[in-house]
Amino acid sequence: MKLYENGAYLVDGQEVVIQSPEASDAVKSLTGEKISAEEAKKNTIAYGILQEHNTSGNMDKLQIKFDKLTSHDITFVGIIQTARASGLEKFPIPYVLTNCHNSLCAVGGTINEDDHMFGLTCAKKYGGVYVPPHQAVIHQYAREMLAGGGKMILGSDSHTRYGALGTMAVGEGGPELVKQLLNKTYDIDMPDVVGIYLTGEPVKGVGPQDIALAIIGEVFEKGFVKNKVMEFVGPGVSNLSVDFRIGIDVMTTETTCLSSIWRTDDRVKEFYEIHGREEDYKELNPGKIAYYDSFIEIDLGGIRPMIAMPFHPSNTYTIQELNENLLDILDDCEKRANVSFDGKVKLDLKSKVRGGRLYVDQGIIAGCAGGGFENICDAADILKGKSIGADEFTLSVYPASTPIYMELVKNGAAANLMAAGAVVKTAFCGPCFGAGDTPANNAFSIRHSTRNFPNREGSKVQNGQISSVALMDARSIAATAANKGYLTSAEDIDAEYTKPKYFFDKTIYENRVFDSHGEADPDVEIRFGPNIKDWPKMSALPENLVLKVVSEIHDPVTTTDELIPSGETSSFRSNPLGLAEFALSRKDPEYVGRAKEIQKAQRAVEEDRCPGTEVPEVEGIMHTIRETFPEVNRGNIGFGSTIFAVKPGDGSAREQAASCQKVLGGWANIANEYATKRYRSNLINWGMLPFLIEEGELPFSNLDYLFLPGIREAVKEGKTEFTAYLVKEDVLSPFSLKMDELTPDEKEIILKGCLINYYRG
Repeated sequence: MKLYENGAYLVDGQEVVIQSPEASDAVKSLTGEKISAEEAKKNTIAYGILQEHNTSGNMDKLQIKFDKLTSHDITFVGIIQTARASGLEKFPIPYVLTNCHNSLCAVGGTINEDDHMFGLTCAKKYGGVYVPPHQAVIHQYAREMLAGGGKMILGSDSHTRYGALGTMAVGEGGPELVKQLLNKTYDIDMPDVVGIYLTGEPVKGVGPQDIALAIIGEVFEKGFVKNKVMEFVGPGVSNLSVDFRIGIDVMTTETTCLSSIWRTDDRVKEFYEIHGREEDYKELNPGKIAYYDSFIEIDLGGIRPMIAMPFHPSNTYTIQELNENLLDILDDCEKRANVSFDGKVKLDLKSKVRGGRLYVDQGIIAGCAGGGFENICDAADILKGKSIGADEFTLSVYPASTPIYMELVKNGAAANLMAAGAVVKTAFCGPCFGAGDTPANNAFSIRHSTRNFPNREGSKVQNGQISSVALMDARSIAATAANKGYLTSAEDIDAEYTKPKYFFDKTIYENRVFDSHGEADPDVEIRFGPNIKDWPKMSALPENLVLKVVSEIHDPVTTTDELIPSGETSSFRSNPLGLAEFALSRKDPEYVGRAKEIQKAQRAVEEDRCPGTEVPEVEGIMHTIRETFPEVNRGNIGFGSTIFAVKPGDGSAREQAASCQKVLGGWANIANEYATKRYRSNLINWGMLPFLIEEGELPFSNLDYLFLPGIREAVKEGKTEFTAYLVKEDVLSPFSLKMDELTPDEKEIILKGCLINYYRG
């Protein structure tokens, strides 16, 4: 794999000319044409799709309107509640509500099913589509029923990726979907486009997860594709089945790219034909001379079965490399865990080594990454006639949709898996975010799913529980299962892959999925369960602001799972205040109490009461501030909390990572860098200031007070640098905070206090 930071030309989809002083001459000698890099950028697939969906008339400042929207049952309640509060009358474009995350309706009493009924009645009232639990995971339904060549889809799940089908899809926080529901736009600067040039074909035993993990391992830490569009081109694309392409594509989220798109061909056309949607196919190729801002060359034949060790998809090795350096790599993982968990629990992976071999406790093939037809058929071929054994090791397989499950039953693959001892379950995303198949304490799980962050498997460090996940391809998971838990590469198994043809039967969807066909029925009454609550009132940004630092996190990356845990907490996601009680609970259990305490001062000034009566230490803070800024008083000041994290926001798109901070009185985050564009957007949409601070020793510590004079006017003026003060020991000590430029709408959202206030006017 080769990475070229300075970009490259692609001629006729085949010839690569790496950017250099002589590059334009080399292109001219190949084509007879002289073209600038700026002009050739317009010939990428991505540029064409973005241009068709841009409403601004300015390709540097995009205002995108999407063709379709999709959400699942962790996010759609909050989205629709926000849109309703902002004046929603009808879904203006197709909006699909799937129910694949909170499918276990015993968790949280009636909460999950109450949310499902809310979704069904909203689909009827506003003119949407409702997919009941266990029918399909969000992204498989979108592939089967929504994707279209040259189209754009926005989803409230970070793995919204349908590029392999010619659809540019973006995963964002819920407020961005609210904007689309209210006929507003998705506003971004024109992203860079990275060419991913594929050659060769995978060797036997290598699956899509192996290719994906190899890419993630190369690009994540370098930030090589961060907030960019990955465009897959080159002759190697045609050597991959569509299922294989989909399996790579869905994992592009873990590179932190903005979106992805692939060139399409007859295999993609056949996919649409199989699904009865021939009219949705569109041939997509880059123009004769296309220029990419940066470039990656990948020889598919050079990639071997991979494993991403805990606790990140970028912590990658070949399985052979792991087995050859076993104790050293396991020791490194244990040391990382000790740092991440502050020594509170002990991860003991080396105890999994017996006779020089690594034995795992659990295998999972599931969800939008692993649950595809081809992955499961290949796994079934490996396990045919074998046994996973009667000891600790277990194997669960979750087909990504009922149509896939039906075909696996018809062709015998499901029977082969069950005969080997695997459990074949219904479509469900739970194993991917800690709401299903939680392993035993100190157990080690291998999964063909999307993420292996801490606690994504469901353990609770705060309760002394710890288990861990490594990501692998379905084929190597099946090979390991065939060896009763001994970690095995699929390359080391002599399997005959039958590659059965897929037949899509849409009967189950016709029988069970509610589709309004865009017709709204305003007479339908929405069903509200007792846990579904409206958003609390949120104030506009004050003229001056006092922030208390209530959490300080120095991990290299802080995931959204650490900001608001997944798993069983998802049952409370339709209750903003109820969910907020879990904020940072697995990273900093003191956070919620500290945030609530300083929030009392804000409530006091909102009621024109002295904040010092509620939070006595504020009296001294205000006295110090007034000595330099005598005009500051309770009529022009606000109080709230902030957190510092080195690089927050990697992972899920769910807005609750920000909204939970907001409803607890959060006014800002301070970071060296934001891991993803979507987390920064979530902060802004909830009226929180996304501050940046230079790397190095911080000018403040946890529990310190900060003062930002004239912050409202500074935001209004569009400033990107702010003077803040540490208020400590009767002294104001100045330091600098920065913030990337805000769009006009983002500026107004922050000034109003949140997106809901912005739309209410």
